[in-house]
Amino acid sequence: MQELGRRLATLLRPGDLVLLTGELGAGKTTLTRGLGEGLGVRGAVTSPTFVISRVHPSLVGGPALVHVDAYRLGGGLDEMEDLDLDVSLPESVVVVEWGDGKVEELSDDRLHVVIARAVGHEEVLDDVRTVTVRGTGARWAETELAATLAEGFAPRA
Repeated sequence: MQELGRRLATLLRPGDLVLLTGELGAGKTTLTRGLGEGLGVRGAVTSPTFVISRVHPSLVGGPALVHVDAYRLGGGLDEMEDLDLDVSLPESVVVVEWGDGKVEELSDDRLHVVIARAVGHEEVLDDVRTVTVRGTGARWAETELAATLAEGFAPRA
């Protein structure tokens, strides 16, 4: 998941909104850690569950990473208004865990990343994930998501 985040970071630019969906333990924060590494931001990327939002400034002159965990927020964008995401978005990459149905109004252009943990024979296979990445809006219409993200990854037998 971390390597996927590093690859995804090569496609991101200021103003990008990324929504991460997946059950607890699916790898949302690990993917975001890879995004942080790829973007060259300051600070350890950890789950912002209890602080709701963390800002990681760039160390390389790129966009800051704003990492939000909306798990405990029940409402939509109104409940998240105090986070000023609309102010941060133009110059940052904003990543929202559990953001589906809550922050889509921030941008017509957004990236949806859905992470599913594999289940087999009544157990969760901790090291196997299925990731679906879907771009919405003009920003992502011409972007080769699949080729960039799949390069070098080998399917498991």
